[in-house]
Amino acid sequence: MMKRIIQIWLPVILIVGIANAISSFIYTRIDLTEDRRYSLSDAAANTVEKVEIPIIIDVLLAGDLPVEFEKLRAETKLILEQFTSVNGNIKYDFIDPLEDERQAEATLAQLQRIGLKPASVTIEENGRVSQELVIPWAIVNQGNRTIKVPLLKNKLGASSEERVNNSVQNLEYAFADAFAKLQRVEKKKIAVLKGNGELEDIYIADLLGSLRDYYNIGAVTLDSVPSDPQKVYDQLKSFDLILVAKPTEAFTDEEKYILDQFVVNGGRSLWLIDKVAMELDSLLNQEGKGMALPRELNLDDFFFKFGIRINPDLISDLYFTQIVLATGDATDSQYSPMPWYYHPMVFSNDDHPINKNLEALRFQFASSIDTLGAEYKKTILYHSSPLSKAEGAPRIISLDMISNPPDKESFKAGNKPLAVLVEGSFNSAFKNRIKPFELDGAKESGGDNKMLVISDGDLAKNQLRQGRPLELGYDKWTNNFYGNKEFLINSINFLLDDTGLINIRNKKVVIPILDPEKIKNHKTKWQFINIGAPVILVLICGWIFNLYRRRKYAA
Repeated sequence: MMKRIIQIWLPVILIVGIANAISSFIYTRIDLTEDRRYSLSDAAANTVEKVEIPIIIDVLLAGDLPVEFEKLRAETKLILEQFTSVNGNIKYDFIDPLEDERQAEATLAQLQRIGLKPASVTIEENGRVSQELVIPWAIVNQGNRTIKVPLLKNKLGASSEERVNNSVQNLEYAFADAFAKLQRVEKKKIAVLKGNGELEDIYIADLLGSLRDYYNIGAVTLDSVPSDPQKVYDQLKSFDLILVAKPTEAFTDEEKYILDQFVVNGGRSLWLIDKVAMELDSLLNQEGKGMALPRELNLDDFFFKFGIRINPDLISDLYFTQIVLATGDATDSQYSPMPWYYHPMVFSNDDHPINKNLEALRFQFASSIDTLGAEYKKTILYHSSPLSKAEGAPRIISLDMISNPPDKESFKAGNKPLAVLVEGSFNSAFKNRIKPFELDGAKESGGDNKMLVISDGDLAKNQLRQGRPLELGYDKWTNNFYGNKEFLINSINFLLDDTGLINIRNKKVVIPILDPEKIKNHKTKWQFINIGAPVILVLICGWIFNLYRRRKYAA
């Protein structure tokens, strides 16, 4: 009997032992999921393949968490395991920053000082509603460098399931982006254009501060073009991209020719243009009424050459963001959020790597864009809602419209383009025209290029508090966050061909979420199936086995 048992089990034991010995030298992972959720993209894996100095990651998602954050923690761990499997120098740990209840308040204040804002979660269970604070962040450290990684991806109007899916889908990009920042040695250069009334540095400080993690940034002014155009052009062409943020003064033909040659010779460009002059502050300072006037920047023929026309109008949209106005007497003022149709809330179609999985954007006094001709490929990244319209300028803008809502029947000619990406082999806007001057290296036709035109200069403008810049996309009056900064950073990454990471956004991950209503209605049934049924099954099997033994060995 013993010999027979040995003959049967010895080969099995040998096979298992050999398999274990081989697996200790050879490691592999097989992902059988449809959405490849357990496989890193090549671009993400490349960010850590050559890491030699250990990267230490502290994930602030430990302890007792609400259900949706439990799922986020589990998915975060899975992603980090995948990075660790590529390179063992990636180390991670999960930490509960609020574990010590006596120090919780001080810890929260310290975390907020370094920019780690907590998330307030409403929990409804058995008819009771409670609020909990969660810190959905990771801190990535390498040597003396630290990158903060947000793990929670909010989206206005999103359900709990959508919020979790958005967050999980963004995890691979978020960590790969942080690793890429730590490893980046050679940086491309961005020129911030000056000299034509563009936004002051303090109003684009948050955007520039974020871009410095990726690129070197400098300023180029066009004031010297009349005296030494070649010098200005040589300085400009040392940069890879120009950022033109809300110019308010017209460009001369000489300045325009310098910009034209920069673009034709391969320079990338991001244009944030206000075609109509109107500011909310001017309304508030002029008893709630002002004249919106077309702004002449002398760029119409330049953009027209590339198949773009920014119209002298203002977009009014029933999908709006709010402004805060003071009501009542000076001694008894109350600040109330009010609808403002000229500040559209614009949602992404998720149809391009630039706008994939982004929060809604806030536009302010934006204009419509026409796309012309077929010479270049034009992609509309954002447009107004179907319930919007374009109102021509000049026109009087009054705060009285808040208390006198417009006729909603007139908001039917919507879907007006607001941000258009142009790609192709660019030809000079001065082709077959007399040039303002001769430039060394001037061309009339160039190679493949990209430019992005946005019909709102304030899209890149951050607010101030006590003279200090706030985060771009944050509205201090309503305490709302919008996706302006992430959109602009994605745009610049795309324009400068840093598309490896941005293409990670195309990866679709769907997390199955339990339906709370079904859980409530079928709670008892599933408790019985998961707890009672196995016990009953064991008892039945035991009874059958015992009955079998009695019959077999009965005298």
